Order: sequence, then C-alpha cells, then structure tokens
Amino acid sequence: MTLAMVNQYHEFLLSHLVSPFSLLINKVNAYTYDFDAQVNLATLKEINAMAVVSYTRSTKISTEYLTSLVPRKVVWKLKIFTNRDEALNWLKLEQGSLKH
Repeated sequence: MTLAMVNQYHEFLLSHLVSPFSLLINKVNAYTYDFDAQVNLATLKEINAMAVVSYTRSTKISTEYLTSLVPRKVVWKLKIFTNRDEALNWLKLEQGSLKH
C-alpha cells in the first residue's frame, strides 16, 4: 500500500462508518506498505479499536512491527487474535465501553 492508498482507505472509512468505529482486519491476503503508508495508516481519531485476525506467524510478526516499531502520532488500540469470533467479541466490548 502507498500513502495515496491509505488516504483512499481513510476516506472510505469516514464516508461509510459512524464515528467512533472499530475495525476488524482479517489478514487473509498478503500485502506490504511503503514507509509513508506505515506511518499514516489508521491515524484517524475516529478509530476506536482494531482487531487483527492473524492466521500465520509471519502475519502476527508484521502486525506487531506495524504496531510497536513504526513511529506515528496516534497510539493504536489494537489486539491480535487467531480466531475471528474472539476478535469480534473483543471489538463489541470495546465499542460497548464507549461513553455516549
């Protein structure tokens, strides 16, 4: 993904979801990010939480790298799961805990 693609992704999220929203990232397909994309990915203040479903060790490692080693202005509330149902349950709890 490039920075332009990240910007399109953010525009899509903002135009299709109600803030604050949480994201389920189902890591089925392999893809990479250039550095600008890594730094700017998921920096929207409207994102409450993100759950990543990781099916391989390499996907887990790459997600941990993106989470902890890439410098960005926004700290992610992100958790990695190996089971989609567990990820969804966690996201529901995170959304439910928001003050309305």
